[in-house]
Amino acid sequence: MTSSSDANWYQEAAAAQIKAERTQKADLLNGRLAMLGFAIGLITEAVTGQGIINQISFGVFGIN
Repeated sequence: MTSSSDANWYQEAAAAQIKAERTQKADLLNGRLAMLGFAIGLITEAVTGQGIINQISFGVFGIN
């Protein structure tokens, strides 16, 4: 027989593993999206001639 504390330990261990896997997947997705955004910024810089900082500040601050 397993005691209640053993059952709780298994449940907590499973919950921690699920949380770690979700965090890892979220980090992987965020990293991929960041790389995609940076690549789009570089492509836009090549097309428009404006640097990445100018692209960002143009939309936020209305600076030309």
